[in-house]
Amino acid sequence: MNGLNLSKLFNVAQVRSMAAPIFIVLILAMLVLPLPTFMLDMLFTFNIALSIMVLLVSLSTKKALDFAAFPTVLLLSTLLRLSLNVASTRVVLLEGHTGPDAAGKVIEAFGHFLVGGDYTVGIIVFVILVVINFIVITKGAGRIAEVSARFTLDAMPGKQMAIDADLNAGLIDEDEARRRRAEVSQEADFFGSMDGASKFVRGDAIAGILILVINIVGGLIIGLMEHDMSLADAARNYTLLAIGDGLVAQIPALVISIAAGLIVSRVSTDEDIAGQVLSNIFNKTQALYITAAIIGTMGLIPGMPHFSFLLLAGGMVWMAYKGSHKTETAPEALQTAPLASVESQEASWEDVAPIDTLGLEVGYRLIPLVDSAADGELVRRIKGIRKKFAREIGFLPPAVHIRDNLEISPNSYRITLKGVEIGSGEVRTGLFLAIDPGNITATLPGVVTRDPAFGLPAVWIEGELRDQAQALGYTVVDPGTVIATHLNHLVTQHAAELLGRQETQALLDHLGKSAPKLVEDLVPKMLSLSTVQKVLQNLLIEGVAIRDMRSIIDTLLEEAARVQDPGELTALVRVALGRSIVQQIYGSVGELPVIALDQSLERLLMQTLQGGNDAAAMEPGLADALLERTLKVTSLVGGAA
Repeated sequence: MNGLNLSKLFNVAQVRSMAAPIFIVLILAMLVLPLPTFMLDMLFTFNIALSIMVLLVSLSTKKALDFAAFPTVLLLSTLLRLSLNVASTRVVLLEGHTGPDAAGKVIEAFGHFLVGGDYTVGIIVFVILVVINFIVITKGAGRIAEVSARFTLDAMPGKQMAIDADLNAGLIDEDEARRRRAEVSQEADFFGSMDGASKFVRGDAIAGILILVINIVGGLIIGLMEHDMSLADAARNYTLLAIGDGLVAQIPALVISIAAGLIVSRVSTDEDIAGQVLSNIFNKTQALYITAAIIGTMGLIPGMPHFSFLLLAGGMVWMAYKGSHKTETAPEALQTAPLASVESQEASWEDVAPIDTLGLEVGYRLIPLVDSAADGELVRRIKGIRKKFAREIGFLPPAVHIRDNLEISPNSYRITLKGVEIGSGEVRTGLFLAIDPGNITATLPGVVTRDPAFGLPAVWIEGELRDQAQALGYTVVDPGTVIATHLNHLVTQHAAELLGRQETQALLDHLGKSAPKLVEDLVPKMLSLSTVQKVLQNLLIEGVAIRDMRSIIDTLLEEAARVQDPGELTALVRVALGRSIVQQIYGSVGELPVIALDQSLERLLMQTLQGGNDAAAMEPGLADALLERTLKVTSLVGGAA
């Protein structure tokens, strides 16, 4: 029979997963079970070692997330100290009458060696340590953690948008973007946890004071009433034991608090804390020289310890001299560095950042409007705009890449097409835009402006005036709707520029799924892709939707054998789409007002336009007369309608 193989039962992963539950169970056991003195010595020693190790790890971190488990470590170390306080209090009160070593050698050493066996000095030292820990370090670290948590949460939308911008620009891949998003989320969680974890240290300091008082008062009562000790002996034994117990817990607590302060107060760089301090302080040679002069002058004052002051001043002069010598030799070493850097980092096509076809840049105050985590509605509305455009115009526009832009005013936004601004505006978050459709005489209090999409007079009003504005006839919209409407208007206006070769091919591929023969016979047998694209762009420039691609392709197939000019093909397609064009303009009406040209005038115009020249010259007098009569007839027809 084979022996029991423990390595198969407990691998490294299982042991790690069981470590935390076992540690918690041991802490709970110490709260209720009596411990022998040698076990107390071992646990107090472990507590001191743990605090030193946490401090050293905090000093070696380069950013806060390098020690992401610190809030949990802070909680567990606090629970360990409190459980040790409870266990040692039990021993002190039960065995304190036997002598100063009743609670173990560690407590005895802290009670005798560190304070010289004088319990008055011990109480003063304990109070000073508690004040330093509770009022200075813990309070400051807690405030830093609170402010860091707020600023980290406020900065999350901007960081997320920066990551999205880098991803859209091709500077990072999807995996790197996912890692950065997770890091931003972890950073917010970390500082939020540190804000709460700082309360553990504060409670630990208060508990230490109460435990000290309980040990002294309880020990005096037990020593005098149960063990018939004299007041002096009882005070000496129990006070020294209580002070030793308090110090052996408060010193590790102070070390952990210092580690917490270092973690939350550091700035993320490529250096650890020691490197930051040395580079930021001791590399400033001018400050070292001035400090050395001041210390040296103070050392010459009668009554001062001359040796200490002058020795320190001399050391600072030496450090400043060495630092300035390094600074002088550094440029020589860097003379060849730029060349080496240039040679090692040759330019490549990866350095050419692609330009977004459609872009929306917002000021930092408008970031919540485009942040889905902050319940921003603008992103959802932009998706709706693209769907509406695809249904009404006939093709899917490019995605709108959103990013923040610190160079524009906080409340402004810019809409770009292929990197060029095509529209801009300014909105005010928290207010509503009341737009005057043109027939309102009443006024509203607010900031007078104009609707950025159509230029109508408008005013920014408070939320409580919304119902009143609607009752007066104003069109009231929120800031997100203002931006979305402006974007929709500009996208529709520039539809022809948004239809590139890729979109044209996607249109043909989509039609090919239901009518493959049409597409195969047209491109590239009869017409090139660029010709089809130009015809579609001409229609879009005229405001004609290209939803009916089957009719467009049918017409091009019929006429492509004799006509290849995109302008003439556009005119032929326009005739084929006549019904949809009329319905798009007039809707479902029974009669249409029309204007007919005289036969001789029509013949003259046809002769003028022969040759396919869209910019054909026309006699100025004839053109002016034609325009004047057309406007007159149009006004008469419009008035009759």
